[in-house]
Amino acid sequence: MPTRRTCSFCNKEFLQGTGQMHVRNDGSVYWFCSSKCRKNLMKLGRLPSKLKWARKKGP
Repeated sequence: MPTRRTCSFCNKEFLQGTGQMHVRNDGSVYWFCSSKCRKNLMKLGRLPSKLKWARKKGP
């Protein structure tokens, strides 16, 4: 059974084997469900709290 990952940008859950993993030089790991999320965080520097389509973090 594949494990579920959570997108570091939009908090969407996706299955292992899909999406993308990004590791920074300091060792922090980011999981992304799509290239849209990866580009918004890494390339454009946007905050998920400012976008309507990104799910808010919470309980």
